[in-house]
Amino acid sequence: MIREFLYKSKAKGELIKAFRSAGLFKQYKSKGGTERTIFPQVHDIHLDKENKSLRYTFTLLNGMDPKEVRKKEFVFRQHFGRSIALDGDLKKYVLTVYATSMPDELTYKAENVLEVVSPYALGIIAGMDRNGRYVAFDMLKQPHILIAGQTGSGKSTQLRQILTTLILNKKPSELQLFLGDCKKSEFHIFRKVEHVQCVLSSAKDIGKMLRGIKKELDERSDLTELFEVSHVDDLPAEHRRAYLVVCIDEFVMLRKDEAIMDILTEISAIGRTLGVFAILSMQRPNAKILDTTIRANLTVSMGFQLRDIIESRIVNTPGAETIETSGRFIMNADKLYELQAPYLTLDKAKDLLNPFIVSKGPVKEVTPEEPVLKGLSEKDVFNDVSN
Repeated sequence: MIREFLYKSKAKGELIKAFRSAGLFKQYKSKGGTERTIFPQVHDIHLDKENKSLRYTFTLLNGMDPKEVRKKEFVFRQHFGRSIALDGDLKKYVLTVYATSMPDELTYKAENVLEVVSPYALGIIAGMDRNGRYVAFDMLKQPHILIAGQTGSGKSTQLRQILTTLILNKKPSELQLFLGDCKKSEFHIFRKVEHVQCVLSSAKDIGKMLRGIKKELDERSDLTELFEVSHVDDLPAEHRRAYLVVCIDEFVMLRKDEAIMDILTEISAIGRTLGVFAILSMQRPNAKILDTTIRANLTVSMGFQLRDIIESRIVNTPGAETIETSGRFIMNADKLYELQAPYLTLDKAKDLLNPFIVSKGPVKEVTPEEPVLKGLSEKDVFNDVSN
């Protein structure tokens, strides 16, 4: 008991030093002229031996600006090291100091990743936390993803490993991918994969593809209403549909096309129950493009290194502006995580995808005029340009 008391007293003293350096205190003068300094109230200091971390819980004094805590987060890093997490809002905050640090690079190992995502219907491997644990989630429950980060931050390799993992984990009859590569640089390795229905780069072609997806949304919605079910997975076997994932890299380049943005918004709003999901990425988050409607429906945000706190707020990943390591990111899902993304090289991805390569034309496009239902499968909707 005495040893624990002394440890917590010392730990509290370190936090008070950080408060002082950050300017998080108030000073009063008594009637006698004595100056008194009051710091935020420390409610709890908890040592988590299993996770090798020390957790402080504190509240700001009334009148203190919560924005100052975020502005001065670098001070806490200076005092406690880079391996910290600062969570909170308005008044109450939790500062977690970790004894271990994340690796600067995490090699993608397919066997480990597939084991983690195997329990999920549509598993996404996000990354590894500082305790060496993989963090994953099911797109059926957290259906739409926003990924943002500057050039070289790891955003593109994260897209590569997410798509590769989906392909490795699902059969082509269970999953179909529709890829928009506005930068014409990332998705060429997926072009001939059996799961992939199209890899498109022009706004015109992506718009045509999304109109086809819109028709499919309408068809699926009609089916769920006809059979009085709440999810496409509950449809009779003969009417079951594959999951559709629409992934568009640098979708900000499509911002001038209102029809495209409207369809993406609709996918994010109603796609979950219809088995249609969206993964959108961008380098420079913009509040005009990520309006409140589409932002609210993108249930998972991954913020790699971003330019400033404004961009971090737009993506809803506080602290992403302080990231310095490539592949490191803040994920906002059911809570905030700081993770290291699995690094999958281009050559390794090609090796993993090779068993799924099929002979097909250079590009497949959607033809929205053709009906999707009435006995046709989704593949009937997509035709080679060469045909």
